[in-house]
Amino acid sequence: MKEYKLFINGILKEASGARHFDAVNPSDGQVFARIADADLDNMEEAIRSAREAFDRGVWTGMGVAQRGIYLKKIAKTIRDNAKELAQLETLDVGKTSKHSTFIDVPTSADTFEYFSNVEEWLKDEENPVHAPVKSLTAREPVGVVGCIIPWNYPLIMFGWKVAPALIAGNTVVFRPSSQASASIARLAELIDSVGLPQGVLNVVTSKGHDVSLEMVKSDLVDKISFTGGTQTGQEIMRMAAGNVKKLTLELGGKSPNIVFADCDFEAAVGGAMSAIFMNQGQMCTAGSRLILQEEIYDQFLNELVQRTKKLKIGDASAVDTDFGPLVSEKQLTSVLKYIEQGTKEGAKLVCGGSVVQVEGCEKGFFIEPTVFSDVDNAMTIAQEEIFGPVLGVIKFKTEEDALRIANDTKFGLAACVWTKDQQKAQ
Repeated sequence: MKEYKLFINGILKEASGARHFDAVNPSDGQVFARIADADLDNMEEAIRSAREAFDRGVWTGMGVAQRGIYLKKIAKTIRDNAKELAQLETLDVGKTSKHSTFIDVPTSADTFEYFSNVEEWLKDEENPVHAPVKSLTAREPVGVVGCIIPWNYPLIMFGWKVAPALIAGNTVVFRPSSQASASIARLAELIDSVGLPQGVLNVVTSKGHDVSLEMVKSDLVDKISFTGGTQTGQEIMRMAAGNVKKLTLELGGKSPNIVFADCDFEAAVGGAMSAIFMNQGQMCTAGSRLILQEEIYDQFLNELVQRTKKLKIGDASAVDTDFGPLVSEKQLTSVLKYIEQGTKEGAKLVCGGSVVQVEGCEKGFFIEPTVFSDVDNAMTIAQEEIFGPVLGVIKFKTEEDALRIANDTKFGLAACVWTKDQQKAQ
């Protein structure tokens, strides 16, 4: 069985005490790899490594174009090892092989490629001011950036956080979720051959919540970039106040997907399905509230349900699978509780909602893609982030109704509008 190590100061190394945790395949419930389980000492070492690398100036002293060469090498490394990385992403997260192969791996590589070419954006800019002074906007690296991500899109989020941080001259300590670390740990091994200066990029895998929070508390870390749950984001915000650390937080969502009667019907049905069922609904931007105009409500809902029932549920690694498992048994239990709550509060279950037994994957964490109709926006399933394949369909009459419903949420992350009327969309 493959065992993955930490990547600290340019060296692949064991965690303290050679501790590991298991990586479990959600499709069959089986352990497929062991991941190094870092402790506080390991994290402190990674932070010191990033701090020393930044302070030495070996990375910040390079020109943007020179740093871009390294990013291009990382992009090439991802593409050269695309098949292996896609397989690991599927094994670890449970997303379909089609998803990992055609979305996650290419997006990660493209992100590094994109940010390798932003030299013009980072140049100093002179500001015209009506005074006998010279005003410049100079973009400088923040310093050490601590990155913390959830389990649903490891490779893509690695690109989104690491590429812009590195091209700007920062050094990075990256902490993936213990629920899905295998693809990132393997990518760290591959990046080792790129030849980044020691300490510029550090990857620390761990099951310890306190290990992540060490980055937030540390005076040696200048910024935290966090994607994850709102509650954890609030905790990070409170702790970062201690040393006024810079923060970027992308937290929960309950995104409205507004479909008007004048939409492109075919495109809107497909879009509504992708918005909630891609990656089994385990997306912070998932369009989990379908706000549907009454003129097409019945026709649209019927078509949506019929297509949803045809999705092939199965082993995420199988090429013909449309809909894989949830990431863990814990997540499966959580989603089932929300489905039960939706039924209790009076929503109508029109599709799915049950656990599925897949032949050959009896220990997998499978659930049917689920659709509720007659949902009131005050219901629990319309107000709380489920992070699973549960769609609540809400009827509206006018544009004003749609806007009121869409904005009646504590979240504010993403939204979609389907109409052929450009002015209405704007």
